[in-house]
Amino acid sequence: QVQLAESGGGLVQAGGSLRLSCEASERAFASAAMGWFRQAPGKERVFVAAISRSGSGTYYADSVKGRFTISRDSPKNTMYLQMNSLKSEDTAVYYCHAVVWGQRTPFGPGGQGTQVTVSP
Repeated sequence: QVQLAESGGGLVQAGGSLRLSCEASERAFASAAMGWFRQAPGKERVFVAAISRSGSGTYYADSVKGRFTISRDSPKNTMYLQMNSLKSEDTAVYYCHAVVWGQRTPFGPGGQGTQVTVSP
C-alpha cells in the first residue's frame, strides 16, 4: 500500500503563499492520478485539486481556481500544491490522496495531513 506524507503547511497572512508537498513511499505513485483535499474543523474533507498520472491534466475546485496550482514530479514520487493569494477560508488541514481520474472523492487513505492557517 502506498503511504503518503504531506508537508509544507504553516501560518501565513491573508494574501500570502505556501507550497505543500506530498511524498509517496512507493513508485506506484507514478501510476496513479492524485489529488489534494482539505478539512476544516467540524467540516467534511473536500476536494481541492487533482492531477493526472502524466501530470498533463488538472482540475480544481471553483473556490481555488486561479489561485492554486497542482503539479507533480513523478521521478521524486512527489506532488505539490502551490497556494497563492491565500484567504482565511483556506484554513484547514490539507491531505493528499489517490483519486479516480475525473472524480472529486478520495481513493484510499491519505497521510497525516499538514495544517494551513491563514490569518486575516
